[in-house]
Amino acid sequence: MSGILDGKRILITGVLMESSIAFHAAKVAQEQGAEVILTAFPRPTLTERIAKKLPKPAKVIELDVTSTEHLDRLADLVRDELGSLDGVVHSIGFAPQDALGGNFLNTPFESVSTAMHVSAFSLKSLTMACLPLMSEGGSVVGLTFDAQFAWPQYDWMGPAKAALEATSRYLARDLGKQSIRCNLISAGPIGSMAAKSIPGFGELAEVWNTRSPLAWDMADPEPAGRGIVALLSDFFPKTTGEIVHVDGGVHMMGA
Repeated sequence: MSGILDGKRILITGVLMESSIAFHAAKVAQEQGAEVILTAFPRPTLTERIAKKLPKPAKVIELDVTSTEHLDRLADLVRDELGSLDGVVHSIGFAPQDALGGNFLNTPFESVSTAMHVSAFSLKSLTMACLPLMSEGGSVVGLTFDAQFAWPQYDWMGPAKAALEATSRYLARDLGKQSIRCNLISAGPIGSMAAKSIPGFGELAEVWNTRSPLAWDMADPEPAGRGIVALLSDFFPKTTGEIVHVDGGVHMMGA
């Protein structure tokens, strides 16, 4: 039986643990017929260990998205492995501890700048680094956490995600002529490594337990992974600049 990503070659960032949404995107992508290559930073060996739990082997490339040197060499490294790309998954976000946890009013610009560079500007950097490999078009999919709202404890990651969402729209505008689609999945909270680094993350989780029309399981990243794979596939051929919510419906609930 054929899969919806048969013959596709996909680069996926952000596979840190089995609980990572990116891990489940990679798993489902392989199950749906894709060849997958992973990037990792700062510990590629950690990702290599987690990658062994995927259905098929996947090469891991070290990639610091804030390093011009790493970005400049990425296309050649991927070309050596896969030849070209049909899709890219951006699952990268980071803010220093003083930019989170109720310190919004006192966070220095240096920390805000780091959050914006790693979490938002890197979508553009990564996409442009991979662009030479997508001469036939392709799909770029990123991960956000609904930036319409001010969430407890999330602080400067909120504006960083808002910047990510705007960046995706502008990429969609400028890359459409090259048949490249750029979309985001807005996922509900998952108990991943990234989430656990946010002080007071349990407060966010409680919102979902009480407001989600569909039962939400913080221990199950697969729905978000499936959403990513759907947007990578040819089933959304004319969808770009979109944010698809995989959050159990919390985004549309009123008071």
